[in-house]
Amino acid sequence: MVTTQEARPATPPVRGPRPAAVAAGGTPLAARALMLLAESWRPVLVLLGLFGVWWFVAWRELVPAYLVPSPGAVAETMVADWPMLLEHTWVTTLETIVGFVLAAVIGVAAAVLLVYSRTAEKSLYPLILFAQVIPKIAIAPILVVWFGFGMTPKIVLAVLIAFFPVVVSAVAGLRSVDPELLEMSATMGASRWKTFRKIRFPGALPQLMSGLKVAVTLAVVGAVVGEFVGADRGLGYVLLLASGNLDAPLLFADLILMSLIGVVLFVLVEVLERLLIPWHASRRGNLALATV
Repeated sequence: MVTTQEARPATPPVRGPRPAAVAAGGTPLAARALMLLAESWRPVLVLLGLFGVWWFVAWRELVPAYLVPSPGAVAETMVADWPMLLEHTWVTTLETIVGFVLAAVIGVAAAVLLVYSRTAEKSLYPLILFAQVIPKIAIAPILVVWFGFGMTPKIVLAVLIAFFPVVVSAVAGLRSVDPELLEMSATMGASRWKTFRKIRFPGALPQLMSGLKVAVTLAVVGAVVGEFVGADRGLGYVLLLASGNLDAPLLFADLILMSLIGVVLFVLVEVLERLLIPWHASRRGNLALATV
C-alpha cells in the first residue's frame, strides 16, 4: 500500500535568489545597470533634443553669434581654457560643499531644537522665516565688508540660502512620526535620545532628504551670487569677466560647468538617500515608474 507521503512527487529544490532577497538588494550588477539605463534614457534624450535645437539655431544664424555661440565654439573654448576653468570650478565647488554641509548640520540642529522646545519654536521660527524673505543678493555686499573678498562670504551666503529648506523639511519630518510609536517608546522606558535615534530621526529621513536635495542646488546659487559681488576666483567671477568682454563661448562654458556642479551634487545626495532609506515607498516607486 502506497502512503500519501510516498505518492506525492518530490518537490524540486528552489535554486537561485529568492524574490525577497532580490528586492532587498540582491539584484545582480547587470540588472542594476539595466535599471539605471531605463531610468536615465529619457532625460538624456531630452538633453540631446535641446542640444539639437541649440546647434540648429547657431548653424542657421537665427540669433547673433555673440548672443548664442555654436556648440563647437563653446567646446573649443572649454578645451583651450580648461586649466583656468578647472581652477575656478574647484573654488566654486569647495564653497558650495562647505556651505551645504554647514547648512545641513545647522539646519538639522535647529529643527531638533524647534521640535523639542515649544519656547524655541515660538521665539526662533518667526525670525528664521523673516531671514529667509530677505533677498540674499542684498546682504551679499555686507558680507563682503564684514569678511573680505575671500571664500568666507561665499560660504556664509551659501549657508543662508540652503539653510531654510533643511530646517523646514527636518521639522516636518520630525513631527510626522506616528505618535503611537512615541507613546509606546516612552511606555517601554526609552530615553529621549534613544527615541530620537531609533524612531524620530529615521522616520524624518524621507522628508529631510528631499530638503537636502533642494538645499544642495541652492548652495550653488549662493556661492555664485557671492562671487558676483566681490571675488577674484570662482565661476561667478569668470561669468562677470565673460559678460563684460562679450565672450559668449566662455559665458556658455561657464554656465555649463555651474550646472554640472549642481547636477553632480544632487546625484550624490540622491545616492545617499538610496543608501539611507532603501525601504521607503519613494524608492520603490522609482522602480515602478521606470517601466512606464
